[in-house]
Order: sequence, then structure tokens, then C-alpha cells
Amino acid sequence: MNWFAKLKSGLSKTSSKLTTGITSIFTKRKLDKETLEELEELLVQADMGATVAARVVANFGKQRMDKEISSEEIKATLASEIATILEPVAKPLIIEPHKPHVVIVVGVNGNGKTTTIGKLAKQLQAQNYSVMLAAADTFRAAAVEQLVVWAERNKCEIITGATNADPASVGYTAYEKARKDGVDVLLIDSAGRLHNKANLMAELQKIIKVIKKIDESAPHSVIQVLDATTGQNAINQVEVFTSMVSVNGLVITKLDGTAKGGIVVALADKFKLPIHAIGVGEGIDDLQPFVASEFAANLFG
Repeated sequence: MNWFAKLKSGLSKTSSKLTTGITSIFTKRKLDKETLEELEELLVQADMGATVAARVVANFGKQRMDKEISSEEIKATLASEIATILEPVAKPLIIEPHKPHVVIVVGVNGNGKTTTIGKLAKQLQAQNYSVMLAAADTFRAAAVEQLVVWAERNKCEIITGATNADPASVGYTAYEKARKDGVDVLLIDSAGRLHNKANLMAELQKIIKVIKKIDESAPHSVIQVLDATTGQNAINQVEVFTSMVSVNGLVITKLDGTAKGGIVVALADKFKLPIHAIGVGEGIDDLQPFVASEFAANLFG
């Protein structure tokens, strides 16, 4: 199955909810205030958020109020409106010529951080970059073991520390080794224990601080991984992590398991952060660059 087919399949739960709703709402031939309100509610239910839904529907109403319209025209118009919101944030991860380009990956445990790192490593290697991994989530043995498996699978070096070791020391050791060996990209896994924000913030900030001691320009990318199935909770997670560290890119996973795919639109609209990639499956090739027009088209079937 090619990526476009996977994306269509992955977004089927969300698109089914939206397209079925649109078809049932627009039984009338003309667009009126009542149908616009129903359409707005439908977009909110798909987790686009009240602000985006209101604005999109208002724009739509200005163009087509009291005019005859089909459900197909509505889907096409809405897809175009949504693509306009998404276009500015659809940006691939750019690797700078500076060696190593340091990427710290953050996010709540369970969102797919470690798996995303493994998939990113493979994609970067396919672009002829040398990659090193660092397992700085030292308090979860399972996270370290999982990253070791990805390192073996991708045949790339990994730096680990003892269980409960200082995560910053792992980051520091990995950076020194990556610089000495001329590695292109260093991907650092981090913890995501949100139940203790103060500890987590101190930990993340310390990793960044020790790396900055060697290279003031690092980290070059701080990517937050989000699980689409959490819906509006993803907004809260970005707010928390951006208050801790300077997140400058997002990766959104598990879009194939949710009817809340509209959360991507809400995130794009609220934070304006680059969305580097989206995931619609467990396979190593199921994480792909985010393309606004493709995503918007598949959102509306």
C-alpha cells in the first residue's frame, strides 16, 4: 500500500465521521444559519477546536449563504479552507550542515517517542546522514531497551547510561562521542513523566544546559511527539512542554487509531509550530512528511 492509500485508510475514522455528518446535515438544497451551526458542531466533534471551527464555518457562510450547494462541494470547500491553515506549518525536519545536528525528542510517555526516534533514524540514514542515538530516559529500563532494539535494527550506535543515571550525563557523553566521530545527527530520547512536572522540567533543562556548554547553538531541534488519539489533551501537552523547553517542531502519531484527526488542525492553528511528520501505523515506513493538501483532502474523504 502506498503512502497516500495508507493516509486515506489511517484517516478513515475521522473522515467517515465528517463525511457522514456533512451528508446528513445537507439534506436541504440551500445553505442557511441552522445548517452552518450543525456544521460547526461537527468540526468541533472532530477535535478541530471551537476557534478553528467557528472561523472556517464563518468564512464558508460568507461565500455560500442562501446559495444552492451539494455535500461534495462542501467537502471540497472545507478541505481547501483547512489546507490553508495547514500549509504554513507543513515543514520537513531540516538537518543543518553543523555536526552533529542535535535533536532532543520530548513528549508524554506512551505517545510513541522512542518508536518515532527509531523511524526517524532510518529515514535520515536513507538520506545518507550518519545517526547516533542517546537513551536519556534512564529511569525507564523498557524505554532504553526499546531504543537499543531500534539502534540494532538501524545498525547505528547508541549511548546508554546505568539505570537511574543522570540523563544529562548521557546527553553529554553522546554529544562528545558524536562530535569526535563526525556523526551528522544525534537523536536524544528523553523522559515524559508529566505527573511530576518540576522534576521533568529540571531534567530536560539540564540536558540542554550541558550540551550548550559544548555547543551554544545546540540543540538544533526540539521535537515533541503527540498521540492523536488523546484529542484536545494534545493542546495541553504542547502548552506544558513549550513552557519547559523551546519546542520547535511536532510529530503526530497514531492517526490511524482515532476519529479525532482534526486535532492536527487545532494544533497548527494555535501553536504555528512546524509539523514535520505524521504517523498512520506501526510499520517503520508509516511515519512520513506532513503534506497539508493531502491531509486536508483525506480528512474529508
